[in-house]
Amino acid sequence: MTAHAAGLDSGLLSPVRAGTPVEREVSDEAWLQAMLDAEAALARAQARLGTLPAGAAEAITRAARAERLDLRALAVTARESANPVVGLVRALTAVVAEDAPDAAEYVHRGSTSQDVLDTGAMLVCDRALNLVHADLLRTAAALDRLAARHRDTLMAGRTLTLHAVPTTFGLKAAGWGLLVREAAGRVGRLLGGGLPVSLGGAAGTLAGYLQYATADGAPAPDPAAYAAALSEAFARETGLATAPLPWHALRSPVADVAAALAFTAGALGKIAVDVQSLGRTEVGEVTEPPVAGRGASSAMPHKRNPVLATLIRSASLQVPAMAGALTQCLVTEDERSGGVWHAEWLLLRECLRLTGGASHTAAELSEGLVVHAERMRANAAATGDLMSSERVAAVLAPKVGRATAKRLLSEAAAAATRTGRPLAEALAEQPQVAPLLDAGELAELLDPATYTGAAASLVDRALERPPTN
Repeated sequence: MTAHAAGLDSGLLSPVRAGTPVEREVSDEAWLQAMLDAEAALARAQARLGTLPAGAAEAITRAARAERLDLRALAVTARESANPVVGLVRALTAVVAEDAPDAAEYVHRGSTSQDVLDTGAMLVCDRALNLVHADLLRTAAALDRLAARHRDTLMAGRTLTLHAVPTTFGLKAAGWGLLVREAAGRVGRLLGGGLPVSLGGAAGTLAGYLQYATADGAPAPDPAAYAAALSEAFARETGLATAPLPWHALRSPVADVAAALAFTAGALGKIAVDVQSLGRTEVGEVTEPPVAGRGASSAMPHKRNPVLATLIRSASLQVPAMAGALTQCLVTEDERSGGVWHAEWLLLRECLRLTGGASHTAAELSEGLVVHAERMRANAAATGDLMSSERVAAVLAPKVGRATAKRLLSEAAAAATRTGRPLAEALAEQPQVAPLLDAGELAELLDPATYTGAAASLVDRALERPPTN
């Protein structure tokens, strides 16, 4: 029986992340390797400070390979200790003993399960978020190209699902791009020092690390200096940041990741729901990248469903809820929680892989989105000059008063809708309007193409912003 047949998660019910690069970086194997990397990095950090033999650190690093451990056995064994690190340490120690018996006693020296698992979690976050960040930058670049290409492409602005005033597709794409750049900035800040190692020992005092520093007859180190030096060496070995304090019960690093992922998923979800709405049969203003076989219906041969937007939207609805649960884990008792810490693991992984899947999908969607400018113009024409009624009201207000201008436009719009005539004609028939605006002036004021406000300059301003790193 294969691992998948044995009931392990293969992504069947989560197509948004199935087969994407992030899935591999947050798999059980990747998580196990990250914890082993934390164990090896800790040994090397202690060796840097002279409190652990360099040869032992090298032996531990060589042995710390996920393929040398039985992943499923570790998972089952974790039921006996409520976390996977206890069994991992025992298994790693056995592997080290096979290669270098004298090095085995130095595995996990002075450490605790939470230091290893939390540092491993931050390594997993680092690896996954690097993928997310790269995909967000791809998406932002593609949206910038769309915004520039369609800077002046007229379309109907819609509020509460109905035509409002004219806008441009360029402005809509620029707005999408802004959200994505903001998401990339949040993720980038995490990658730039927001993912710390966990180093606290049994109850956040580093007492075990300090005690073992003297185990081989070395003089007792200054606690403050050794704690700082060990944290810095550990951070250097892992590529992560240092933390101001041990964070076993101070869960801000996880909450920060959750917040960035929730925002990212939501930002991508905004794009997805817009693409779905604009791609409706009766709207037809955009379509997803054409790929043979993609979007086929199991029952209706004529359909090509918006699967990319659907996948992204599914993630955008799940991640904020899970991120909220991760934020709730800030409320943790004592120096280590009995259940709250444990509740984070699966939620964090799911947020990472859903957001990673969504960002990867968004890059493909934005790079290949097909824009139907002619359909946008045709749809805008469905309400004709009614879309610019606001403009005429603003012109008439200084002449007849704002309330009167609004009443006149409301009456004329109702008449135009009822009779199917242009708004300009209905206005021209009103005794209070005719002396103030002739037919030519009304036609010019009510031309949707000339009433897109500052849309073009707003697009230009968005595109002038420096690129997100």
